[in-house]
Amino acid sequence: MAIDYDALMARDFPLVEHRYTERDTMFYALSIGLGFEPTDERQIPYVYEDGLRAFPTMSAILAYPGLWIREPDTGIDWERGLHSEQGMAFLKPLPVAGEVHAKTRVTGIVDKGEGRGALIYTERTGIDAATGDEIYRVYHTTFARGDGGFGGPDGPVRKPHPVPERAPDLTCDLPTIEQQALYYRLNGDPNPHNADPKAAAEAGFPKPILHGLCTYGFAGHAIVRALCDYDASRLKSLHVRLSAPVFPGETLRTEIWREGAGPAAFRMIAVERDQVVLNNGFAELAG
Repeated sequence: MAIDYDALMARDFPLVEHRYTERDTMFYALSIGLGFEPTDERQIPYVYEDGLRAFPTMSAILAYPGLWIREPDTGIDWERGLHSEQGMAFLKPLPVAGEVHAKTRVTGIVDKGEGRGALIYTERTGIDAATGDEIYRVYHTTFARGDGGFGGPDGPVRKPHPVPERAPDLTCDLPTIEQQALYYRLNGDPNPHNADPKAAAEAGFPKPILHGLCTYGFAGHAIVRALCDYDASRLKSLHVRLSAPVFPGETLRTEIWREGAGPAAFRMIAVERDQVVLNNGFAELAG
């Protein structure tokens, strides 16, 4: 079954209602490395109930639509689908507990041609059920490697943010632990490639890999640590291209280039393999 462009563009996604607690908020922060220095008082507000704050990238897991590309009506060869880009805009501070409603929509489909795959762009807006306010937007790109040549348009394609060729202005190293994916999956992302060695091997990986959204969370952590002195309220948007998997236990080095007073470009490297795992990163900061 091939992609039906008109049907997929018009696909009606169910409204997802997601209640979460302070415990969920603290657990998410722990799962992206906050608290790795337990005496650092700047990190404690994200992992301790006294004065608790929600880390903004937690929005990525709230009212998540699940692995919808697996549904037969999409026409997508889901086993060959890759999460290739992730972006978020943080519109208002995320409550530390509450209920979020969100509905996903397909915003674009690009047919790269026979044998070259397709790009599927989606967006979802999170609404605070208590106030009706829009609090975040999530932008997701799926590279459907097995689905090119269905007769769809060949653009427009989102342009990645350029990374300067000069040396970075600063770097930030964050450790991951061997159990990192096993922790992160409890946020509601149970993909077997991140936990089951056999499933990972069948997908071509030597061992389970870290969730792309976990790596994305580590990028947000690094930017807030390096540029915001752990004041996450200053992070207004974060966009990345996922270029290679991370293996739990690796050290993640974020190289950062300042672009004026607010924005910054960045990329992330798995230090032990000298492998770029996130590229073309862009962060928008307030203040």
